[in-house]
Amino acid sequence: MSWADERRATRAAEAEIQRQDANAALDRKLRAQSMAAEQRRTDTMAAAKLADQQRKARQARRAATLVRLAGWLSANRVRLPIYLLALVSAGMAVPAMAGYGVGVYGNATGAPLPALSELGMWAFAFAVEVTRHRHPQRPVWALQVGVWVFAGVGFALNVLHGLGRGWDAAVVMGIVSVAGVIAHQLAVASPPRSAAERAAARIERKTLRKVAKVRAAAVRTAVAEIDAEGRARLVFTPGRYTLDGRRLAAVVHPDQHVANVIDDEIAAFFAGQDQPGRVDDGPIVDAPILTLDRPGDQPKSTRKPRPPRAPKTRSIEDLRAAFAAAIDNPDVAINPKSAESIRKTLHCAPKYARQLRDEHANPNRK
Repeated sequence: MSWADERRATRAAEAEIQRQDANAALDRKLRAQSMAAEQRRTDTMAAAKLADQQRKARQARRAATLVRLAGWLSANRVRLPIYLLALVSAGMAVPAMAGYGVGVYGNATGAPLPALSELGMWAFAFAVEVTRHRHPQRPVWALQVGVWVFAGVGFALNVLHGLGRGWDAAVVMGIVSVAGVIAHQLAVASPPRSAAERAAARIERKTLRKVAKVRAAAVRTAVAEIDAEGRARLVFTPGRYTLDGRRLAAVVHPDQHVANVIDDEIAAFFAGQDQPGRVDDGPIVDAPILTLDRPGDQPKSTRKPRPPRAPKTRSIEDLRAAFAAAIDNPDVAINPKSAESIRKTLHCAPKYARQLRDEHANPNRK
């Protein structure tokens, strides 16, 4: 190969290398442009998604705000116009009272006069409202007295202010001064209640009063227990009681009452028999035996059962004395109007308990 051929080959190789380098640079540029375009598309989509999320969040906040506003307006649909009325009343009365105070005192010292004529009654009015909503069980009559006392003061001051222009101006200024607080007390601080709510409130008040009376009676009849160190505590007898004046009378449970009736009938059966009483540790005498024959019972034992002890006999005079002592004793829970209570307390027969009850109800029957 001649020198010219080698030179042409070298030039061709260099040209091919340059062409390949140019193609490679073009490829890199195209790839970079493609990546940049893809990044721009990604950024645009992310920005659009973020903007959509922010828009939805703003819409949700606006919707929640509207819901809260609607709920507040619904809950305060009575309170809102009353407060608007109060603002109008105060806007008319406060400047008039401030000017009147300056005129009365002759300087700026009288400018705070509306604090007495307007702020005083509104302070008590808000106290009534807050107390009834947060502490319904607390009485508010003292706060209501404060409302009407300061409302009377404000009405009187406004009437005196208006008298300089005539009676019509005096009446108008006095009514304007107290119109807002009167509406507030009638519609907001003391809203009307339904018949069921009033009945429930009456029942609750009666329940609380009766519970207080029962607890007071329980304290009066409680027994004091003193320990070795001298500390004392009251011991109460649990059970069911009813009030008999200032005393507690035990109430017999229905099951216990049935059992007591059965015991009374059995005692009356044996008491009705003319069996002689026996002395303690004395010989056992014969007495009729009460048996209950029911189908399927076990065969009866051949052992002769021991008859019951004859009850100790007390005369009606003894029972009357014990009855009077029990009534006079505050520690004894006896209801003189209940034969069952008398029978259980004195441990006597039902007929004597009924006789003592009737004699207590009508002393002339003795």
